[in-house]
Amino acid sequence: MSFLLDIFGFLSVLLSGFARSAQCVYVGSVVFLFLIARPVCEHANEAGIRVIAMTRRIGLYSAVAMFAVLAANLWAHTAILAGTTDGSYLNALGGTYAMAQVLRLGAALVTVALLARRSGPSDFLLPLLALADIAAGIATSHAAARLDSQNILILATTLHHLGAAIWIGGLPAFLYALNRLPAGSTLEQVGRRYSLTSAVSVLAITISGVIMLVYYVGSTGAMYGTAYGMMLGTKIILFLTVLVLGAFNSFAVRQLASGTAPLLRLKRFVEVEIGIGMTILFVAASITSLPPAIDLTDGRATLSDIAERLEPKWPSLRSPDKSTLAFYEEQRPANAATGQDMASHMQVYVPGSGMPLPRNAEDIAWSEYNHHWAGFFVLLIGILALLERTGRAPWAKHWPLLFIGLAGFLFLRSEAEGWPIGTLSLAESMRDPEFVQHKLFMVLITGFAGFEWSVRTGALTRGWASYVFPLLSAVGGMMLLTHSHSIANVKELLLIEMTHMPIAILGIWAAWTRWLELRLDGKGRVICGWLWPTFFCLVGIVLILYREI
Repeated sequence: MSFLLDIFGFLSVLLSGFARSAQCVYVGSVVFLFLIARPVCEHANEAGIRVIAMTRRIGLYSAVAMFAVLAANLWAHTAILAGTTDGSYLNALGGTYAMAQVLRLGAALVTVALLARRSGPSDFLLPLLALADIAAGIATSHAAARLDSQNILILATTLHHLGAAIWIGGLPAFLYALNRLPAGSTLEQVGRRYSLTSAVSVLAITISGVIMLVYYVGSTGAMYGTAYGMMLGTKIILFLTVLVLGAFNSFAVRQLASGTAPLLRLKRFVEVEIGIGMTILFVAASITSLPPAIDLTDGRATLSDIAERLEPKWPSLRSPDKSTLAFYEEQRPANAATGQDMASHMQVYVPGSGMPLPRNAEDIAWSEYNHHWAGFFVLLIGILALLERTGRAPWAKHWPLLFIGLAGFLFLRSEAEGWPIGTLSLAESMRDPEFVQHKLFMVLITGFAGFEWSVRTGALTRGWASYVFPLLSAVGGMMLLTHSHSIANVKELLLIEMTHMPIAILGIWAAWTRWLELRLDGKGRVICGWLWPTFFCLVGIVLILYREI
């Protein structure tokens, strides 16, 4: 229970992100089934029948996934509530949040039963169940918790969720239709209908987003001065990225009737839309874990604070001694008072206790040193990848090995007080969500580095192996958007995260342009081949310029 309590915040964001993604695909598949697949494909050829069947299957799999994630989330919330209030699990299940989740679980079970069987008269329940799930999810949102303007915020949130589900959630079924339907009138009708529903969805997302911006942020100062506003800005940037891809796809769909549509580009852009769309849903889940910016009137960062933090300075290339860090400085008087060594009794900082890790100027220098050297690693990786791209430096193909060096460097230095170089044991360190997140990043870095190096040297010749690097890079960028730092100072948290968000966005762009390089042909492939190493170089520069003072 104590371990669950320690990592609950991070775990809650991840579970909410998975639940939002599964809900989005489930609802989007149901809408695609009733508005597009059935009306267009029901009396078409065998390929059309397969599109209907696969749309149902996508909805089924996502509903099953949503049920599993909701059950895990409900268990975690109930266990935390019962364990921290000395109440029973039955009483914990009586709360509004728990009741909403139970309703969603029941609706998901009925949905799974309906989608698992062949089409029948009871299928009319599917849209109703989808709406019930959306409504139950909104019952636990920021909108339902507001005391003022509740009705308009609930309406805006409903439009926002429905718009995202119909557009992003319908993409997997649309992609299957693009891959299975032969060129002709059926494919053209599917494309035209999906393009129209997506346009309406984008309009709903935009209108509702503006309303929520007014009621949850309220001012430009709240937008740039709070973590909520910064995360919202990140979400907007990713939304615009997907919107640009969607605009290209919309133009391509209009050419389906004439038979001149660039089908390959259309399919590949849809794949990237799905990937970045899922990332946006995780960002949305992370935003819901933060208080609305309009409520944070104290401790906001000012423009002068931001300008001072972003002023370029020469990177720190010398590390302070570990013994000068605040954790060890504060530990020594406690040791002297008890006559014990640092590892033999309770530390001055207890991971998971809710108290921030003590920090001093040397801690800041330690952190900046880590970021700056990581930046040099990443910048060199980007430069070597560009050199390899020229075809004149075949030796540069070994650049993925630098990622393994980076992972080893961060493994030893990311937490000076924790395992393996600090006095805290592995079990104690695991109680700190920041420690867990950092180590997960290192596993991801090592994984995609090993695969990419094996692909580039010919050790792995399987086609799927080349996709590990972009996919794990995209996951790493997404995880960075859910990353949290254990700092009590709200302003300092914002100023630190302000430099992490550009890294995440550039990493996501790099991942999906590498994906497009692998999946496109012709000029598009060449352009993407130059873009993704450039994004890595930019990530390196941001890290080299990273500052905490």
